[in-house]
Amino acid sequence: MDEAFLTWRFRAELWAASTAMAMFAAYVALDLARGVSSRHASTSLRAGLASAIALGGGTWAAHFIAVANEPLPFAMGYHGSWVFASLVLALVSSVVGVQLSARPRLGLGRVTVAAVALGVGACGVPMLGLLALRLSPAPHWNIPLLVGGALLASLCAGLALAIVAERRRRRPHLGLLWQVGVALGLGGAIAIGNAAVLHAASVPLLTLSLAVGRTTPATVAALAALGVPALLALLLMTSVLEGRFRRLLKRTRDEVKRAAQTDRLTELPNRSAVEEALQVAAVRADRLGHRLALVFLNVDGLKAVNESFGQSTGDAVLREVAQRLRKVASANDAIARAGGDEFVLLLEGNPTQQDAAHMVDRILASMNDPCRIDDHEISVSCTVGVAIYPEHGTSTRLIAHAAAAMRHAKRTGGASHAMFEERMVAGSRDQVELLQDLRRAIANHELMLHYQPKIHAPSGQITGAEALMRWKHPQRGMVGPHIFIPLAERYGLINALGNWLIEEVCQQIRAWRDKGLRMRVAINLSVHQLRQADLVERILNALERHHIDPSLLTCEITESAAMDDTRVTLQVIERLSAIGVHLSIDDFGTGYSSLSYLRQLAAEELKIDRSFVFDLETSADARAIVDAVVKLAQALGLKVVAEGVETEQQQEILRQLGCNELQGYLFAKPMPPEALVLWAMNDEGPRALDFRPSLFGDTLPQSIQPAEAANETGS
Repeated sequence: MDEAFLTWRFRAELWAASTAMAMFAAYVALDLARGVSSRHASTSLRAGLASAIALGGGTWAAHFIAVANEPLPFAMGYHGSWVFASLVLALVSSVVGVQLSARPRLGLGRVTVAAVALGVGACGVPMLGLLALRLSPAPHWNIPLLVGGALLASLCAGLALAIVAERRRRRPHLGLLWQVGVALGLGGAIAIGNAAVLHAASVPLLTLSLAVGRTTPATVAALAALGVPALLALLLMTSVLEGRFRRLLKRTRDEVKRAAQTDRLTELPNRSAVEEALQVAAVRADRLGHRLALVFLNVDGLKAVNESFGQSTGDAVLREVAQRLRKVASANDAIARAGGDEFVLLLEGNPTQQDAAHMVDRILASMNDPCRIDDHEISVSCTVGVAIYPEHGTSTRLIAHAAAAMRHAKRTGGASHAMFEERMVAGSRDQVELLQDLRRAIANHELMLHYQPKIHAPSGQITGAEALMRWKHPQRGMVGPHIFIPLAERYGLINALGNWLIEEVCQQIRAWRDKGLRMRVAINLSVHQLRQADLVERILNALERHHIDPSLLTCEITESAAMDDTRVTLQVIERLSAIGVHLSIDDFGTGYSSLSYLRQLAAEELKIDRSFVFDLETSADARAIVDAVVKLAQALGLKVVAEGVETEQQQEILRQLGCNELQGYLFAKPMPPEALVLWAMNDEGPRALDFRPSLFGDTLPQSIQPAEAANETGS
């Protein structure tokens, strides 16, 4: 080196601190980048930006920490615009590197581009940092050293990212040790780029810093050494807390899903689980050009066993049948209890009708031996129906068609089997007739509402009610919602029913209010209603038309509906919340939840599905699941409502676990509105329960009172 030039001087401790900063920033960026692969766009964007800020901030700070000890023998200062430009370059290169390297499939091309972007940032940031000094005359650059440093930094970053790509082929996320190793590689790339630039720049002896008097090196060094580490620590803490929330939600969701999809009596998957397995198997079969066979089995004479020997003996028979099916089925076959005395067996592996018939023969043969239960010897026989996919229908109809074949075999004497034929579903004509009647039900005033009270768990007082739809058919009598609601959803009538429900409930709230009863009412919104563009306007118009305080209306949305189209759901819920309507997540635990979206939903309560309440008295697992849901709701600041409460012991357990409100036959069955008001006013109800005092008295919102008072005066 010529004597007329000076080289940059470094203190070892500052250089070590600079390198440590780069590696720490890389570690934080990797920790945050786990969320970039999220299927939710907002979560992915947030994680990507946070990761890029961490890596870019560390790249920028590493340079200014390394030169914090005034390495040249003359007064220096920084030009603020150039310092800011170096920060922007650090962020831009980091955004490119993070977005490319965080993708699920990280190929050679993406690794190369991401590594070059990070290498450019590692060298470009210190170069802009030197330009910010406004040195005159300008530094002399050793171009070969500079280019070599940039290549080495890119190579080091590329090797680190290649490790990420290789590990990701085996598992979604890096382990802790691998994350530390990759962070060392990325931090090393930043340190190499910084060192290459500083060693490649030689400064003439008579150089001056034209930025003296502007931003002092001490100020920039303090920001790099204190501000950036504080930001990184905050980002890391946020990532750790979010990871814990994510793990808690996953654990709770897995427990709830396992319970929701398992039959507690036989410990087999339930119908919901086999339907899900059937959909997956059908997709696989379509891809391979294979068939599926569905065997639907009914245990003959179980009702007689229950009547003769008791329910516990009948349950033991079902457990024995389940055990024999396990022995007959192969490892690739899916077995489930469809409900009651019915079982389902799904056969994969491209079975023919002959293969399915052979399996049925094995099943029937396995049932020949009597069941020995206690001191009883009980003979067991089964009736079986078989449907083949895709010959006998779509995957969504396969179970119904196999069940139709089983019913046909049952009508011919039972203890046999039948293969599905189209004529076996002639009963679907009944559904067509029912659908036609349902289209006329609203105009003919055949629909009605019953109301089931909600009970405040700590005090035992009635706080509100849920509106439940009933259909009084002129020929069939009372038709339950479990029959006509799915029919309405399938054939596009659910929105008309939903609009009728909204209007009818608001009218009933007003009628109760006129009698002095301030009753809060909950209604159910289907996923189809949530997609109505004018849903919020319809609800608001109904509230205003009947002069109802919006806080008296609660809209219950099932968990699966809330997660079906999160963007639309969030918009609808936010608009409903803005007009003052309360929101509740119904059937919680039976669908798939995202903690990030659950936190964004402006809901006030979660309703625990009745399937989890049913086994509280006998199942420690059921109590643990309900306890986990209650704690999760409390952590999110949500009220918890348990439905389907039928026994005093269930009530006591739910109160001990911290449920806020209870609902079920233990307190009252759904009743007509006239019965509810008689109960409230005259204490003529099914149980000695008090109505909360706040349900009585003036219920007019302030904005409505003057107008209504004028109307009353005029009348």
